[in-house]
Amino acid sequence: MQINKFFITVLCLGTGLAFPQAQAEENKALKVCAAENEMPYSNKAGEGFENKLAELVGKALGRKVKYLNWSDPRYYIRDTLDKGLCDVVIGVDKGDSRVLTTRPYYRSGYVFISREADKLDLESWDSEVLRKAQRIAVVPGTPPEVMMRAIGRYNDMFNYSQELVGFKSKRNQYIKYEASKLVSEISSGHAEIAALWGPSAARYVKASATPLTMTLIPDNNVRADGQKVDFHFSTSMGVRKNDPTLLAQLNKVIEDNEDDITELLEEEGIPLVDEPDAP
Repeated sequence: MQINKFFITVLCLGTGLAFPQAQAEENKALKVCAAENEMPYSNKAGEGFENKLAELVGKALGRKVKYLNWSDPRYYIRDTLDKGLCDVVIGVDKGDSRVLTTRPYYRSGYVFISREADKLDLESWDSEVLRKAQRIAVVPGTPPEVMMRAIGRYNDMFNYSQELVGFKSKRNQYIKYEASKLVSEISSGHAEIAALWGPSAARYVKASATPLTMTLIPDNNVRADGQKVDFHFSTSMGVRKNDPTLLAQLNKVIEDNEDDITELLEEEGIPLVDEPDAP
């Protein structure tokens, strides 16, 4: 009888120790790497759609969300996630080689933006209006720039592109093209067309006092040399390469909350496209 009592006592003590440990792990804050001022994705005030997604993930995991804010996108993976200062990046390209990526939680594309009243035919880069427009707003280094070169409009838009950032030099510094400013170029009538990444522009298109049209650019574009230029991309969440446990947890959150995530993105106005069939 004494042995049984001792066994029961030890068992109870063991359970009592294990429960707080499991509870502590569940209550551990989810540290999210987030931009301090890269709207509409995130900011310090938590107003971006990726802030909302982070809160959704934290709630699903039963963990409070804490942010580690960064200011320069060129090095943020190296200087934050890789150093263990945060646990997860909400928005990275599917298959980003710097991290382990989750299953995509959305796929979107670049869009043409124009004034609704202008009724422009902007179905593709072959549209005649792209060859006649006086000003076309694009972000350098993006697929629209490649196609601007392909249709012979890059050189005559160079000065306008520099004007959008105040003619700043790009040498050894991060030059930010604000999506809100580029959309306002269209709503104000200063430019006729913009070609931008849909998720970055959707909020400002939706909020514009001047009715705007956002047309998804098809993903069938080729350069003059025949090489395909991708315009649709899948977005995932990223974790450190040595954290497959969190990766599995995030994949389950994405799977279990697919409808809520889609609703959040649609509320933002982001154009969504289906994932391509596996080869």
